[in-house]
Amino acid sequence: MSSMLRTALVCATPVCRVGILHSGSRLAPKLGTTFATRALIHSGQPNNNSLTGKRINEESATGTEGFHIKDSATSKQGLTTPDAVSTLPPTIVRGDWVLFHPVYSQEEIKAVEVLQREAKTISDKIACNLVKLTRWGFDLVSGYKHKPIPADSKMSLEELRKGGYILDEKAWLSRILFLETVAGVPGMVAAMLRHLTSLRLMRRDSGWIHTLLEEAENERMHLMTFMTLRRPSLFFRGLVLGAQGVFFNLFFLSYIISPRTCHRFVAYLEEEAVLTYTRCIQDIESGRLPEWSNMPAPEIAKDYWRLDPSAKLLDVIYAVRSDESTHRFVNHSLANLNTETDVNPFALREPDMLVKGRKLGFTREEAEKYVVESHQMLEHGKADSK
Repeated sequence: MSSMLRTALVCATPVCRVGILHSGSRLAPKLGTTFATRALIHSGQPNNNSLTGKRINEESATGTEGFHIKDSATSKQGLTTPDAVSTLPPTIVRGDWVLFHPVYSQEEIKAVEVLQREAKTISDKIACNLVKLTRWGFDLVSGYKHKPIPADSKMSLEELRKGGYILDEKAWLSRILFLETVAGVPGMVAAMLRHLTSLRLMRRDSGWIHTLLEEAENERMHLMTFMTLRRPSLFFRGLVLGAQGVFFNLFFLSYIISPRTCHRFVAYLEEEAVLTYTRCIQDIESGRLPEWSNMPAPEIAKDYWRLDPSAKLLDVIYAVRSDESTHRFVNHSLANLNTETDVNPFALREPDMLVKGRKLGFTREEAEKYVVESHQMLEHGKADSK
């Protein structure tokens, strides 16, 4: 079993990964909604994205956050013709720097469940307790309580906020902004260390680096999205600077010592993120956050997640929660693998949210089976294109 998992993706190159996305509409139902609509990277056009060329709160032109499958007809040519793998499409390029990321259906974004994995091993307990300590400290600093509202309560909205039962929009934004500035660190640190290891040992990484970089950028795009709603103060930026400096170095050293524990830590952290965004959604839908009830979605969010033009901020938060559920699933899965010898089962595709939103990762046996299925799909795609 272990030899199969170690070698199953050795022959899978980045070209294969891009090509399988275009392998034909006949594979789309099998690959799942999320996989069939993942975004593609492009690096050959002038930089025209809204984050570097415009103020962050200005509207962004459609497509400036990356090219998506939904922007063009599905390739009928499989993996053997240039249109399947070209990084310079002459007319359909929409952006130039966003990595792969899921675009969700309405069914998928509603499929996310709040789940908690039981910590069984010593390393899992260490990771879980560190997350609880981090959560407690963050709640203390941010004043977040979210006490259960009494069933027979007749308190007004203002009384609920003063009593610490719910947060107002400013408190929610502060919490989300701080969370996302830290959440983007683990993926980048882990990818950097694995990249350096690959260079130092002169061997392939088996697909881990790409997924970790995708996670880091996805978290950063969350930050860019919510930054359109508020400009943090110098004091807030100072807190972020200090937290980033401490967390980066601690995670760097920890990943060198025990990558599996670090992935488990991130997975437990994402469990808390899913819980936080679920509570935010509940507040909006119950009318306890009226400031966000009918607020339009930022343009950057409409482009990044391919939302409808009439999308609201609530739709954005549903999409963000789905992303956090993806990170929860992926990191729990990676923590179940041998980080030195096993390949990344998500190098070619990912399950849709109907799986990721309701399951706490793959076991090692499930990951091996998933890799085999991915290669079978790839081979079928090659055969169909001939």
